[in-house]
Amino acid sequence: MGTIYPGRFTAQIEGPFVVFIIGVRINKAWAIHKWLPVTLAMSPMLQELYRNKSLGFLHASYYMSWREVMLVQYWRSFEQLEHYARNGASHLKAWRNFNLKVGASDTVGIYHETYLVDNGSYETMYSNMPVYGLARAGSHEPMTPNKDSARQRLKRT
Repeated sequence: MGTIYPGRFTAQIEGPFVVFIIGVRINKAWAIHKWLPVTLAMSPMLQELYRNKSLGFLHASYYMSWREVMLVQYWRSFEQLEHYARNGASHLKAWRNFNLKVGASDTVGIYHETYLVDNGSYETMYSNMPVYGLARAGSHEPMTPNKDSARQRLKRT
């Protein structure tokens, strides 16, 4: 996963950004022919996004359980996320395939949540971790005495 950085760190990102959570939930494990193509469709989208930084995509982290695959994505703006959703070649192909092959079937579900984050309206803390999450999307900064608590990092006195 990468180099472990001993000590405490925080993340810094300038300006507003978007946190986009997207996932697939397997509702019927035996219907592998329905859910496997849905889960495999994410890789080409991520490859397209990492290749084309001008689309506004910053980073994604995967999380998996036996019945769910979820990604937390960071985007520069909602407009760029929406533009990719409506125009991204890999996304449009995956969305069409999902609707054709799964549609209203209850074998597999998909979901997403979108959070618009104002400049400075976040806080992070990483201790003895590789560069992770928002620190991958923005910058990985050593913790300083004036940013020792969540309250300080949020600039709430």
